[in-house]
Amino acid sequence: QLQLVESGGGLVQPGGSLRLSCAASGFTLDNYAIGWFRQAPGKEREAASCISRNGGITDYADSMKGRFTISRDNAKNTIYLQMNSLKPEDTAIYYCAARLFGCSGVIASYRYWAQGTQVTVSS
Repeated sequence: QLQLVESGGGLVQPGGSLRLSCAASGFTLDNYAIGWFRQAPGKEREAASCISRNGGITDYADSMKGRFTISRDNAKNTIYLQMNSLKPEDTAIYYCAARLFGCSGVIASYRYWAQGTQVTVSS
């Protein structure tokens, strides 16, 4: 079965850090760009970050630049999202998703989705 599995979400205080992981099973991520998306309560899902197949190209939403870092370890078939200086407005369910070839801001173009992990930033 082809699937993405996330881990690393949780509750953190403002200014804190979390690292999300996204691991693939049943297929290898070498040919896939990986995007991280998030959805806050009552809001639409939005793109957070993306990394190209070989990791050479990364992209971030403006609100996350300088605070979030996306990376990948193809040998481990895993993608990471390091989130620093977290703010209450970062509270959301975070999803990773895989798309053949390059990154895209079109959510529907991502083929495989993880189940989502809750990130809550609160004091």
